[in-house]
Amino acid sequence: MDPTITPQRLSACTVEDVRADQFDRVVGPLTDILMACVEQGASVGFVDTPAAEDAFSFWYGVSGSLVSGGRRLLVARFAGAVVGTVQIVLATPANGHHRAEISKLLVHPDARRKGVARLLMQQAEAIARADGRSLLILDTRTGDAAESLYSSMGFALAGVIPDYARSTAGKLTDTSFMYKQI
Repeated sequence: MDPTITPQRLSACTVEDVRADQFDRVVGPLTDILMACVEQGASVGFVDTPAAEDAFSFWYGVSGSLVSGGRRLLVARFAGAVVGTVQIVLATPANGHHRAEISKLLVHPDARRKGVARLLMQQAEAIARADGRSLLILDTRTGDAAESLYSSMGFALAGVIPDYARSTAGKLTDTSFMYKQI
């Protein structure tokens, strides 16, 4: 991966909406990103850096909902390398077809703070809007940089649940639930 993304070069960053039949082309880089992010302390369902087979298993679990259309998977590429990802969960109960959930926004540590996450979120919002969704929801560890990003993009805090998830340091941490009407 080329870690030299600059604001001037961010325009060279592209976002790809990965279809189920394209999944095998990105699962390797997504596995690397997941492992690197958890190693850096990301709170995405793991308390320890997953072994490669566990990370692959996680991503193959995601691939099933790509086939059904219940989820969209976006990847950001820079100079051809996958540097980030986000998911848009569209599978909702009948009374929730107006909303989508943003899930697992991950940017490789070498590509952070360069606009990749914002670019992925903008594309995710555009896809949700095009699918007729008027509400986006997400959750994030309270106080993380991601919470600031989401706030800057118009997400409002719905509430905080204390001690919601265990961190990679083994400590219980609060989780912020956020929403945005689009």
